[in-house]
Amino acid sequence: GSVNPFKRLKERWQIAHDADLLLIMLVFSLAGISVGFFRRIIFNAFHLNHAAWGIQLLVSVLLIVPLYQISTLVFGLFLGQFRFFCKRQKTLSQSLVKITRRLFE
Repeated sequence: GSVNPFKRLKERWQIAHDADLLLIMLVFSLAGISVGFFRRIIFNAFHLNHAAWGIQLLVSVLLIVPLYQISTLVFGLFLGQFRFFCKRQKTLSQSLVKITRRLFE
């Protein structure tokens, strides 16, 4: 039979309560919306809307991605899910360090 995708997420992320899963999903949503909002502000302020796609990609990777990570921590703090997102950030950071080390070995 098919497994409920929400149940699968709860198991994968070790979440006990449906309310916590709902709050975590809300944090992801709010972080995404806020980053879209700030991206528009940044791109308008620096006139990047008509820049070459490579410049837009570079700015997005260097500014927008970290801003999204920070946003998840901030919204997670306000919605009582800081521990979950802090643990996620730590895991992501460790993975990035491993990948970077392999690239430069």
